Amino acid sequence: MNKNLQRALSFAPDRLIRKPEVLSRTGLGNTTLYALVKQGRFPTSFPLAGRAVAWREADVDRWIADRVEASRKPRA
Repeated sequence: MNKNLQRALSFAPDRLIRKPEVLSRTGLGNTTLYALVKQGRFPTSFPLAGRAVAWREADVDRWIADRVEASRKPRA
């Protein structure tokens, strides 16, 4: 991950985002999101209250940054 992005993420206050925002920011669908979580390839959500869950924004941002970085590496 880019060092500047790492630094920015480490100082960012914890902000919680709900599923609609996670889906919008990642471009994933419901089924894919939960499949990736189950496979350990996407950050897990945590319960807020009742059936409401959220993700840490920094975790989602880091996942997006990692995907971008991986896409820029030359393939063998």
